Amino acid sequence: MDRRIKFRHLDAFSAIARAGSLKQAADALHLSQPSISKTLKELEEIVGASLMERDRAGAKLTQEGEVFLQFAEQCTAALRHGLRSVRSGGAAAAHLKVGVLPSVASSLLPDAASAFAAQNPDTLLEIHEGPHHDLTSRLRAGRLDLVVGRLGRPETMQGLVFRQLYTEEVVVVAAPGSPAATVRSFEDIDAFRVLYPPSDSAIRPLVARMLIAQGVPLFRNRIETASAAVGRALTLADPGTVWVISRGVVDRDIAENRLVQLDIDTGPTMGAVGVMSLADEVPTPASRAFGIALGRAAKLRRAV
Repeated sequence: MDRRIKFRHLDAFSAIARAGSLKQAADALHLSQPSISKTLKELEEIVGASLMERDRAGAKLTQEGEVFLQFAEQCTAALRHGLRSVRSGGAAAAHLKVGVLPSVASSLLPDAASAFAAQNPDTLLEIHEGPHHDLTSRLRAGRLDLVVGRLGRPETMQGLVFRQLYTEEVVVVAAPGSPAATVRSFEDIDAFRVLYPPSDSAIRPLVARMLIAQGVPLFRNRIETASAAVGRALTLADPGTVWVISRGVVDRDIAENRLVQLDIDTGPTMGAVGVMSLADEVPTPASRAFGIALGRAAKLRRAV
């Protein structure tokens, strides 16, 4: 490896790739924009290739940048893992960082987190909720130890392994008493405002393929959100709104009649939910213990 490449180069490059913006990456790393721009330029000069295309819209990886990002994030992840192992004296890590997608944040995670915390009182569990692309990028960079949620598109899973826990489908829900409750087809929900998964969500491609297969165009009157809190609030506040979302997010709402599920066939959206980790990393005792807690919570969930 070229000795001129420093950790700050790789960290800045990964941050820009995740944010898609020099300004946002600079804010995340507590740097000035000129400073992070200079760091990226230094890295490109060392590598001998343009890694990013910059314009007013932000920063986008070049083909060379896509290739380099995989190795940069594996390198930084390995270094962070090594530091944690040394500082813990080779024992179980005292800090476990888990990323969770909205589809499991309110269903699977509470039981698993409670069980893990009770059995591992000396390990600090840190949970971050976010979209699939952001969480998997942070996992590859070593900022998270595990990510729990839906299996993403192949290009988002490079360098990662996935262990399936169960499968679930996407559902369409509305507020009780909504005129949408009698709708039986996706074509008919175009008459309502639709809360739709954004482009970086794991379920967006599944929903899009299903609509294309049925000849239904993308809904014109839509709001795109991956936020469970926003989706729930908007749906309950407006009878003219329907919400396209993973079942795990609204399971409890449906069971307790806070939301009603529309009688629309969403079978083609069935997908795997599981645990993601780095492919070349040996799991820590804490990671293994949390995986066991997740497995038990998933088994209980299936039994209900």
